[in-house]
Amino acid sequence: MWSRRIALGAVLLSLAFVAFLILRDGPVGRAPAERAAAVPRTPVTAPRPHIVSRAVWHADESLVREKPHYTGAARAVFIHHTGHGNRYDCDDAPEMLRSVQSDHVGAEGWDDIGYNFVVDRCGTIYEGRAGGVTRPVRGAHTKGFNTDTVGIAALGTFDAGTPVPRPMLDAIAKVAAWKLAPGIDPRGSVRLVSTNDESLFDKGEAATLHVVSGHRDSYETDCPGDALYGKLPALREQTAALRKAATGRADAASARAAVH
Repeated sequence: MWSRRIALGAVLLSLAFVAFLILRDGPVGRAPAERAAAVPRTPVTAPRPHIVSRAVWHADESLVREKPHYTGAARAVFIHHTGHGNRYDCDDAPEMLRSVQSDHVGAEGWDDIGYNFVVDRCGTIYEGRAGGVTRPVRGAHTKGFNTDTVGIAALGTFDAGTPVPRPMLDAIAKVAAWKLAPGIDPRGSVRLVSTNDESLFDKGEAATLHVVSGHRDSYETDCPGDALYGKLPALREQTAALRKAATGRADAASARAAVH
């Protein structure tokens, strides 16, 4: 009787020892932090910056001729300048915007102000064309390439040798980083099809352009001026950095959520 119990105990002890060896040498489960780090990265845009609404700058809504039209998410951004003098008081920017709106409707024959956003030299961002800043409003800023793009205008004139205010550049980068669709690299290029023969590309012709382009890249113009145009390479890098930082924050938040 005792001999059978001793033998059975020896067998059970041997099996336990074998199981220990197998588990010790087997794959180790991931720690919570490791599991979180393995969660696929989801492309995000940068946060929405503060934007002064049309109601605040007193856009003349009676001038608007048609309801807004919408396109797909922004695949490119076109940078412009408005042609104003540069020594304005930033408190006068709303009045200047109303003048731009009146000119775009009256002289140009457009339905509203053409630009989606306007940035002044103090770095204040203004809502341009009506339709909602969070929505993909089709502007009238770049002939042939208003679809799936955003027009950002710098309030002023930036010919060669003209200083471009740092707050203005920072604000442009913030808008571009926020409005470009997720997954778009601001330092890259994009293929867009022209819709207007008056552009540098015939209607129906595909153009490969910078994701962050100057108006002159697609139209016969000096806009946005040599000084601002020369800042575009650095602006692309700054925009990309803002989006990378936003993705990093999103990854960190996902990791914390996975751990808990």
